Amino acid sequence: MRYITSKTCKLTPLLKQKILAWASQFEEVAWLDSNEHLQKHSHHQAILAVDAFTAIKTDVYNAFEKLDEYQTVTKDWLFGYLSYDLKNDVEALTSKNYDGLNFPDLYFFQPKKVFLFSETDVEIHYLNMVDDEVEIDWEAIQNTKVSEESTPKTIKIKLRTSKDNYASKVAKMLEHIERGDIYEANFCQEFYAENTNMNPLAVFEALNAISRPPFATFLKLDAHFVLSASPERYLKKTGASIISQPIKGTAKRLEDPKEDAKMVIHLANDPKERSENIMIADLVRNDLSRIAKKGSVYVEELCKIYTFDQVHQMISTIGCEAETGFSPVQIIKNTYPMGSMTGAPKVSAMKIIETLEDAKRGVYSGAVGYFTPTGDFDFNVVIRSILYNQTKKYVSFSVGGAITAKSNIEAEYEECLLKAKAMRSVLE
Repeated sequence: MRYITSKTCKLTPLLKQKILAWASQFEEVAWLDSNEHLQKHSHHQAILAVDAFTAIKTDVYNAFEKLDEYQTVTKDWLFGYLSYDLKNDVEALTSKNYDGLNFPDLYFFQPKKVFLFSETDVEIHYLNMVDDEVEIDWEAIQNTKVSEESTPKTIKIKLRTSKDNYASKVAKMLEHIERGDIYEANFCQEFYAENTNMNPLAVFEALNAISRPPFATFLKLDAHFVLSASPERYLKKTGASIISQPIKGTAKRLEDPKEDAKMVIHLANDPKERSENIMIADLVRNDLSRIAKKGSVYVEELCKIYTFDQVHQMISTIGCEAETGFSPVQIIKNTYPMGSMTGAPKVSAMKIIETLEDAKRGVYSGAVGYFTPTGDFDFNVVIRSILYNQTKKYVSFSVGGAITAKSNIEAEYEECLLKAKAMRSVLE
């Protein structure tokens, strides 16, 4: 059982800093920040969960079944991540590429303390065993001193895949498309650094300040950190209503407002970008149909342009009403991994991706999010994100793009560098 109370507060930038600085004392921290974006179907401005009462971490073997049992038995707030490699629990697939991060494939925790922030107040949910700490904690947050510590600019980023190698691998992917093995696949490459000491919270705050995306996440699970500036929602459940918002299509921001407005029009009408987005929207419709009431799958927005601080993105919104009989975790399993990070047909694309990429994706292109006590959930797509294993001193971020028959290899590589810009700038 949980003790629930609320307090009046405005979530200012300074209060955010104080909240995160206070939260950092705990071994488990999940901070989800909308950065005040008016993204469709968003509810909270921000959520903080800290201090595990119970937790689950596992490899891919029967991972969804274990999570299903944990969520069903716990019936409480759960926060954590699903790695991309849970694909191997959904289909007969493997992951054999190099893994420098060594994160568990799935990791969730039941927090003792949860804070739900709206524009005007915060709703506080504490397990009864710690409900006498609410006032002490809130006062401690208000009085927390904000550190000015920053990350030393000495991290040397290496590329796992050279530019020539990238070109060769994309050429092979285009051969698969020409043969009809796939229509589209998301091809990713890793940027990394070894023997790295850094302040994860300072890196997250710098990354979030650059991008201010609607699905920003600071996730700390022991020595594993996910510092995410994701603009993309994977899947949200509210009652029986299910929403997915895949992104396909990217254009850079321009300083001149008139030229920037032209870039929006260009992206909205770009035949390659539209075809990519429509293919993935169709794939998501197909995924949702596995768990949807008959005839309930619909497209709310197709190829709509959303503008962020660094890029313009093309986003579609697809929804359905879930059939009764599917548990929250079963709904996720039937749509996992997200189509925007795989390709079409999905299984063929994942097989080809595995043979061509040089690094195990792990949490990258997986999902971070939460379950509520009533079985609702909301998960982002882990892109534009820095992953850090503090014990191994290994830091990594990956970027990718959709390869289709219309892809130009040089243009795809340039798009990868554009997507990598924010992560690289805060690390280097």
